[in-house]
Amino acid sequence: MSAINKTLALPVRGRPGRIALFSLFDLARQRRALARMDDARLADLGLSREDAMAEAKRPVWDVPAHWHK
Repeated sequence: MSAINKTLALPVRGRPGRIALFSLFDLARQRRALARMDDARLADLGLSREDAMAEAKRPVWDVPAHWHK
């Protein structure tokens, strides 16, 4: 699991095997927050600006792989 997926790990609520809609909203909110972080905070998380921007640009339906289990 990448550092970004560990940072954005959200529990999947609802039925097993399904991604709840509000989890997707949470993920989108977290990605926007990640894009707004300054370089010092990103460094604290072990992320570069490029990592953060790449994650922030992912579409909301592109979820961490562990959500599909």
